[in-house]
Amino acid sequence: MARTLRTTALPLALSSLLLSAAPAFADAPTPHLDRVEQSLRQVSPGLEGSVWERTEGNHLGSSTPGGADWLLQTPGCWGDATCADRSGSRRLLEKVRGDIAQARQSVDISTLAPFPNGGFQDAIVAGLKEATQKGNRLKVRILVGAAPIYHANIIPSSYRDELVTKLGPAAADVTLNVASMTTSRTGFSWNHSKLVVVDGGSVITGGINSWKDDYLDTAHPVNDVDLALSGPAAGSAGRYLDTLWDWTCRNKSSWTSVWFASSNGAGCMPNLPRPATPPADGDVPALAVGGLGVGIRQSDPSSSFRPVLPTAPDTTCGIGVHDYTNADRDYDTVNPEETALRALVAGATEHIEISQQDMNATCPPLPRYDIRLYDTLAAKLAAGVKVRIVVSDPANRGTIGSGGYSQIKSLSEVSDALRGRLKVLTGDEPKARAAMCQNLQLATFRASDSPTWADGKPYAQHHKLVSVDDAAFYIGSKNLYPSWLQDFGYVIESPAAARQLADGLLAPQWKYSQTTATYDYTRGICQG
Repeated sequence: MARTLRTTALPLALSSLLLSAAPAFADAPTPHLDRVEQSLRQVSPGLEGSVWERTEGNHLGSSTPGGADWLLQTPGCWGDATCADRSGSRRLLEKVRGDIAQARQSVDISTLAPFPNGGFQDAIVAGLKEATQKGNRLKVRILVGAAPIYHANIIPSSYRDELVTKLGPAAADVTLNVASMTTSRTGFSWNHSKLVVVDGGSVITGGINSWKDDYLDTAHPVNDVDLALSGPAAGSAGRYLDTLWDWTCRNKSSWTSVWFASSNGAGCMPNLPRPATPPADGDVPALAVGGLGVGIRQSDPSSSFRPVLPTAPDTTCGIGVHDYTNADRDYDTVNPEETALRALVAGATEHIEISQQDMNATCPPLPRYDIRLYDTLAAKLAAGVKVRIVVSDPANRGTIGSGGYSQIKSLSEVSDALRGRLKVLTGDEPKARAAMCQNLQLATFRASDSPTWADGKPYAQHHKLVSVDDAAFYIGSKNLYPSWLQDFGYVIESPAAARQLADGLLAPQWKYSQTTATYDYTRGICQG
């Protein structure tokens, strides 16, 4: 429901003054956010305030009022295969430095292992130095998720020592907690969120990992996106990280789960000091939503959610790994982000834009796709809603599928799965094909007219982005393909911000990517 201001029993003149000064969000309808919120109250009511939370009155983190540079893109060189001017990467690093430099009490950073390096590390160090020069003593947590064996050489104590050395004398005013964590080896679960939270008042989050070799010091940088916010929504991110750190601190004596290091004799900090909640004087409503993956909590006991879980014969690949995505009600209750993304897609009435690394997972060991998500997309296509999907170039596929920036061999893996679910829905192969030909756009990502970067390497896309109806969108770290990690992001409902997203990312993306399309209803391309 729309949020309204109460003025009962106030003098008429004062009531009028308050209403004239009220932020725009007070009366703005938010049907997409309402739908997502209602779904989360059904599935994960007990996680409100710790894993998901709706707030009002936030500001997008632009450098000027109304600006579009809250949308942090790497590398930001649309149309140039040489990527000579990386304005997006520069803006990202400056935003990280600038936010941290404003810290008064705490800085919370999370990412996927390895630890931040290169320009990312430089931005963190510069920000911390500037903050301490103002007389502030800071508590700082840095958390990475580590895949078993693959990240066996990620040592928190080594990173702590490196950071302390770079900080120099400022290290005396910075109390560090550094940890690497894996919540379930058999459940393929570890932290995957990417967050920079300062004093619970500002946040940067999305898909961007703090890795110089993939994003900065390369001729073929990864195309990725974060968003920046300030206001009450940043506190939601801080409380989510408290949830992860509570588990981390409780398990720091288990070397198979957590490796931990600290500075200045500090113990493990399950929560951080934060100043008072910032005023809700902005115009952006936001729903923060994360997931706990596997191993932190088994279920939400307060949930009344009783789904009829679907089945599909092509989602497994002969290895008996438990399918948390499609066959586990308890997993749903502690991973509300999955419910949120399905609900966001389900609420679309006109069009859906999906920009992802992949829609399908590496099978085996993971299930091939999220059946309920594909069924939702199939229903939208059948109803005439326009759907655009852009994924990373399959030429980025690693030697074991997930080892690179693509997990599929061909776009046909996506279209075949969609057609199969449409056939189940409509009961008719020609109807399924017609719905796709009339309403679908499907392509692999390009950032310029050239089919590759100037060095011949394929374009890698790492977005985790869903936008609907030019009104609401999700940006975070959660993939749409099956993955059982700890993730976090925001659903924002703001037509103004959605237009900036469309103009600044979705339009240039399609301008260059459409040449690879196997489906495009606007040009009559239908290869299925």
